[in-house]
Amino acid sequence: MPTLRSASRGLQSPKKRSESDSTTPTKKRSSPRSKETDTLVCSSPASPPSDDVFGKVAKCKIISSPRSSRKRLYGDEPTQGNRWNPKDPAQMKAVKEALHLATVPTSVACRVGEQNKIFDLCKEHFEKERAASLYVCGCPGTGKTLSLEKVKNKLLTWSKEMGYEEPDSLSINCTSLTSTSEIFSKILQMFKKTCNGLTPLQRLQHIFSQKQSSPRRMMLIIVDEMDYLITRDRSVLHDLFMLTTLPFSRCILIGIANAIDLADRFLPKLASLNCKPPVITFRAYNKDQIYEIIQERLKGLGYDVFDALALEYCARKVAAASGDMRKALAVCRSAVELLEADLRDSCELQEFHTVTFDHMDKALSKAFKPKIVDTILSLPLHQQIILYAIVNLFSQSKKSSTTVGELNRTYNETWRSIHRNKRTAIGAVEFTNMCQGLSDQGLLKLGQSKEEKSRRIALTVDSSDIAYAFKGNRFFQDCKNSEE
Repeated sequence: MPTLRSASRGLQSPKKRSESDSTTPTKKRSSPRSKETDTLVCSSPASPPSDDVFGKVAKCKIISSPRSSRKRLYGDEPTQGNRWNPKDPAQMKAVKEALHLATVPTSVACRVGEQNKIFDLCKEHFEKERAASLYVCGCPGTGKTLSLEKVKNKLLTWSKEMGYEEPDSLSINCTSLTSTSEIFSKILQMFKKTCNGLTPLQRLQHIFSQKQSSPRRMMLIIVDEMDYLITRDRSVLHDLFMLTTLPFSRCILIGIANAIDLADRFLPKLASLNCKPPVITFRAYNKDQIYEIIQERLKGLGYDVFDALALEYCARKVAAASGDMRKALAVCRSAVELLEADLRDSCELQEFHTVTFDHMDKALSKAFKPKIVDTILSLPLHQQIILYAIVNLFSQSKKSSTTVGELNRTYNETWRSIHRNKRTAIGAVEFTNMCQGLSDQGLLKLGQSKEEKSRRIALTVDSSDIAYAFKGNRFFQDCKNSEE
């Protein structure tokens, strides 16, 4: 982009201006130090020379060439061909698949450091042909399982390149086991040997204790959801890790679970035997990492799916709540589906080319809605009005509890404000029974008293959850408007 100095040079000086100059626009190339073809076109007729150079520049229109400094800095503006067309079924399907959990990305972004640590440990013991164990922990949705799968593939590729014999590998998800001890049967199947009257665990212990029966190749065993193996006596977990300490074991065992202190709490004997597995922790994703991972998944599509502000809002909200990448992907898919619904319901003149902030806000509200909200919305109308009445009563009186009689009066006032005496509210006995029903569901706390109307009553849930449940409800919106 021409600077002020280069622009001022583009204007002819008074001494060199020809007497025969007419009112035709003046054209002059910018500084010859570059090959750019930026041109200044003056929009006003030639006038007597003036010292107001700024005025001259302000009247000039900058025509930038494709190689101008502005485009080198900001990149080419998106063309119409690069815009996402949500009405195209093929493009919509591609977006949903890219955001689906079942779609495995080619690389795991933001987990290179953790993957390298795991690979280096496996590589070291692979070269020495020694058994080892490792415990990988972290919150749900932090890329543990996916990272381990990438490490396994990398280790198999490395062993081939280095000329080593390819190791045997086994991945076990403990949620699929019918019993905790079945994991030893799964491992024994790799050797294609029978138990010979022994239990699967005893057979494995025998194999790893005898040189003649020990495996010739290294073994990589990945045990996911390891916390399912926790038993009352903790014997299964202990015996599993002890397989790596036997004299002729060539097993590299990697356990995956959410609990950070699983090894300390449930494997104290391993620490006393100085064979406690090292721990690698996967921290929850922060907002920048969530933003980057979603962008990485959508990069191959060739068009923008989300407004930058909407995607950043999603990343911030999920990072603040849990840092769970699975939750972030689910929210993004929900926002895309909301956009799809809007396109079906809206008029043809209204167009959407990206998921907007409003779509993302609705998807996040739906994803992080408290469970108690569904319970409130499933209640009969009269019980919902009771909850609405008690929230209003507490907000006006600044109280935290009231009596059944006072709440009944507030309920009747709320009912009459809407129906204008056209319909009769429930009686006192039925009202008390409904309050008792709300107490049984854990929404209210109902005290004891000789008289029913004197029984103390209080909320056991947050009033903001009740307000959220009734947000957008036409009936309670009318109640609010009538009170105002």
